[in-house]
Amino acid sequence: MIQIDPVIALALPGGPEMIIILVIVLLLFGGTKIPQLMKGIGKGVGEFQSGLRHGKKMLDEAMDDAAKDSDKEERKPSLDDKKDTS
Repeated sequence: MIQIDPVIALALPGGPEMIIILVIVLLLFGGTKIPQLMKGIGKGVGEFQSGLRHGKKMLDEAMDDAAKDSDKEERKPSLDDKKDTS
């Protein structure tokens, strides 16, 4: 089970605090700007996730290339191997 420090738990907003925050956002941005704001946040999150997928793909490709290079080096006979066979 995850243990949360009591000091951190007190700093996290609960239900009533979230309602107050949402009311303040509504007052600041108005009802017409909130959908545009959420659309922008959604696009940002989508781009972030796309970047994460791209980064993971690049990392996987680099690891595969490194594994292939490592296999090639293991298969090459060394000079010591050639001396042992004569």
